[in-house]
Amino acid sequence: MSESFHFEAVDMITVGTLGPKGERVFYLQCVAEGELVSLKFEKRQAAALAEYLDRVLNEMPGGTEADPPADLDMREPVVEAWTIGALGIAYDADEGRVILVAEELVEDEDPDSAGAAARFTLTRPQVRALVGRTRTVVAAGRPPCSYCLRPLEPSNGNWCPCHN
Repeated sequence: MSESFHFEAVDMITVGTLGPKGERVFYLQCVAEGELVSLKFEKRQAAALAEYLDRVLNEMPGGTEADPPADLDMREPVVEAWTIGALGIAYDADEGRVILVAEELVEDEDPDSAGAAARFTLTRPQVRALVGRTRTVVAAGRPPCSYCLRPLEPSNGNWCPCHN
């Protein structure tokens, strides 16, 4: 069974990729309590997480907000702990913090096998920075075809079969 993580105070949380465009592998990475945790997930999960967190931020009650963290580059070494299957968000109104929960993708047929989970408690500036960083990383991929919106393949000169 994979290791679970629970961090009440996160030093850094970010989204990043490894690999060339069209083959990028996305990671949610966190530094907390002297530990570096990298969880693999899909580009669509990253994009959906950013959009949802942005809506959560806009609905949160007002409050004083510090400057968001500036250094959101992934840290080395990137060692995948496990792959994310599901993401969830909660809001701790007493602390004014957002709780991000990631659950491991379990491909086992056994209904009793439970995967690992990660829980990250984030400040408002950390969430705002994560939203911006995630949008930037997702947008840095291959440009879409102007007709079918599928990603263009650089290896064929950004030509798309739908142009026929």
